[in-house]
Amino acid sequence: MNKKGPIIIIEDDIDDQDILSEIFKELNYNNELIFFSDSVKALAYLTDTDIEPFLVLSDINMPKLNGMELREKIHNNEDLRLKSIPYLFFSTSGEQRHVIDAYSRSIQGFFIKPNNYDKLKKIIVKIVEYWQECESPNYIKNAQ
Repeated sequence: MNKKGPIIIIEDDIDDQDILSEIFKELNYNNELIFFSDSVKALAYLTDTDIEPFLVLSDINMPKLNGMELREKIHNNEDLRLKSIPYLFFSTSGEQRHVIDAYSRSIQGFFIKPNNYDKLKKIIVKIVEYWQECESPNYIKNAQ
């Protein structure tokens, strides 16, 4: 996990993209934000670049390739799996079947997008701060 890498946000709702962009700007994290409204383009970016993102925040209900399918493709790609990129779902849908399916695919978190700006901001802070403190196999070796 590259804690200085970009945060990839896969979200097809432009309003949600704007709100998340505003929240991250207020929080003043140093990570670049890269938005994708299309999972296929996000997958191409992740597989075709050497960039190691810090986090992936993905909606579930996406056109072309839904979030579950995208997670499966990332997980099955050895190069991407070795980058230890935390992949979290951020969805308006909290259907039990989605939560069960997500965790059966080794998801690192499933969050429901609140309708309240301040609650959303608090969730983002918790997510980012948790992963900033977390260690991953390919970066802990430098600490020894």
